[in-house]
Amino acid sequence: MGDFKKLKVWQKSHQLALAVYKSTAAFPVQERYGLTGQLRRASTSIPANIAEGCGRGTDNELGRYVRISLGSSTELEYHLLLAKDLGHLSLSEYDLLRISTLEVQSMLAGLSRKVRRPVKLAVPSPRLIASS
Repeated sequence: MGDFKKLKVWQKSHQLALAVYKSTAAFPVQERYGLTGQLRRASTSIPANIAEGCGRGTDNELGRYVRISLGSSTELEYHLLLAKDLGHLSLSEYDLLRISTLEVQSMLAGLSRKVRRPVKLAVPSPRLIASS
């Protein structure tokens, strides 16, 4: 698939992971190995799996890792909601991260559809072959 850093979905998910790290820096110390870690792992899993899928060399493998990224993005969506409900994220911070997460999910779904589509080869009609 090539250089993962050129994919817009990887770029967007990398920025999302950076934003999650920044937002969780002020979380309570007792959440370091709990919610902070979960949010960070889920957010970094998204671009990491895109990168790994690109390194596998086939569309089938890329598609598999894109679907794993999609699962991680859904996990991130839940952990963001939990962080907001526990009062660790402000409503505005939650909204920004959630919107970004939903955008990444949409992009991942599109990429997944694209790599799942079989490539149609141009096969000459039997009449053209017979008349050659």
